[in-house]
Amino acid sequence: MNTDSRPRILITGMGILTPIGIGVDAFQDSLMSGRSGIKKSELYSYLAAPDSCVGEISDFNDSTIKKQYLKDQKKSLKVMCREIQLGVASANLAMEDSALDLSGVDSERFGIEFGANLMLSPPDVLYGACVACANGTQFEYERWGTDGLAKMEPLWLLKYLPNMPACHIGIIIDARGPNNSITQAEASGNLVLGEAQSVIERGWADVMIAGVTGTRVHEVKSIHAKFWDELADSPAEFSKRSRPFDKARTGQVVGEAACSLLLEEKSHAEKRGAKVWGELLGAGASCVINRDGSVNTRAAIANSIRSALKNAGVEPGDIGHINAHGLGERAFDIEEFQAIQDTFGDIATKVPVTALKSYFGNSGSGCGIVEVSGSLVALKQGMIPATLNYETPDSDCPLNVVRNEPLATNNKLFLKISTTTFGQASASVVCGA
Repeated sequence: MNTDSRPRILITGMGILTPIGIGVDAFQDSLMSGRSGIKKSELYSYLAAPDSCVGEISDFNDSTIKKQYLKDQKKSLKVMCREIQLGVASANLAMEDSALDLSGVDSERFGIEFGANLMLSPPDVLYGACVACANGTQFEYERWGTDGLAKMEPLWLLKYLPNMPACHIGIIIDARGPNNSITQAEASGNLVLGEAQSVIERGWADVMIAGVTGTRVHEVKSIHAKFWDELADSPAEFSKRSRPFDKARTGQVVGEAACSLLLEEKSHAEKRGAKVWGELLGAGASCVINRDGSVNTRAAIANSIRSALKNAGVEPGDIGHINAHGLGERAFDIEEFQAIQDTFGDIATKVPVTALKSYFGNSGSGCGIVEVSGSLVALKQGMIPATLNYETPDSDCPLNVVRNEPLATNNKLFLKISTTTFGQASASVVCGA
């Protein structure tokens, strides 16, 4: 592809909600000072995560939601579960950060691309309906349509649909252009950026909100994580539990986050004198399943990296740092290293690597664009953010992990890798600050 003839896509707004801060300034301060957001849950008395250790956004609660982050959407809150609220709040913050005057934008050429997890109802929402279908301790599925649904709140379905963040945001800002939702777990954020890039390159939009929302800090989702994932249960100090690529890593930490970026075609942004956070240069994705039905995580990650680099028109040697998926699981981190080695060759152990889940855990769909933003805000200060808790290198994944403190750099080009927990789907993006 001739990258010279393609529209250039600038990042001109950022709205972020994470366990280490809400809003760009708070997020940036925590990231550059090495402050962890992982702690014992304050919002739930008990979760299935070991010791209820999570990365949660404690400041996003009933009071702040209505007074600060969603004050103009109070009437709609009844059809927004927490994940939807986080996503809409991130778009509000991104619009505010962008200083975009909506009266000067063609609403037909303003689109939304948004990623989200499958959204699950908490037990108290389902309790009455389940009791209505129970015969002793046995749940009778055939009674759900006649007895169970009648006990559900009337707007229940709208409150938990993963396409609703994009719908709400489109209505709020009167964005009538392309509107799409992606539900692909941790890969969602980079997939969203790739799809938004394609929409603008096809000439279908001048401006896109590209965002994600996700929470695994949830009564039911934490149970799923306990069964499906390797969750960190040590050391005793919660802030040290997420330790990507460290030899003593014991697993991931569940988290929650939301982030929206405003993507704008270069001439459109320049015409209004927009502030620029960075540029989206390329994206790639891959899904690899072996003939026996098992997943091939290494191949999926490597394929997505190659595709993103090709799409961006750059070589591995051009990359200033890699913002890794950095899950913190023992086997997964090794497979990610192997994929980086497959694509970067001899420089795989030399290029600086950062892993930001060490600050706030794995928020599922929420993690990709949040981590892209981490590199963008750090690079504005000429730095690569440090990885927390990287103390002892692992010879099975000998990456050049940035640790202890941010690393100064003049190279503003970076690769972001994101992969689903099960490893079969991977998406990567290349950005410049």
